[in-house]
Amino acid sequence: MTDMTELAIGPGTQVTLHFAIKMADGSLVDSTFDGAPATFSVGDGNLLPGFEQVLMGLCAGDEQEFPISPEQGFGQRNPNNIQDIPRDAFDEGMELEEGLMVSFADAQQAELPGVIAEVGDNTVKVDFNHPLAGRDLVFEVKIIAVAVCDGVQKH
Repeated sequence: MTDMTELAIGPGTQVTLHFAIKMADGSLVDSTFDGAPATFSVGDGNLLPGFEQVLMGLCAGDEQEFPISPEQGFGQRNPNNIQDIPRDAFDEGMELEEGLMVSFADAQQAELPGVIAEVGDNTVKVDFNHPLAGRDLVFEVKIIAVAVCDGVQKH
């Protein structure tokens, strides 16, 4: 049996941690510190690669903060992700206002969230960039446990 306190985060490990994602100004975006910790297996896609990469080599008990650039996080804002959509594509009674998040179905019928950026007479400008795209973030972590993935257990 491997001593869990000595096992470092790397490929083939399962990690239980508390995390917080903050804007560069310190405002909180998301956090598990006031609730249950999160558990993921390295490489399972639950964390963006840039967030996962900074955790490599950490062990249970480690607490750190990492700056996350847009390239490591949610990417840069893409002007092509801002679309003009005909106003009549929206439900007639829908209150359209800037900042409202709306959900569309893409070509594969997957949900595609967008934020209304501008409401015109005939068109509505919708921003499909991730809300955190182009933002410098701070990723705060407290590693609770690191275990070897056994490949059998479902999480």
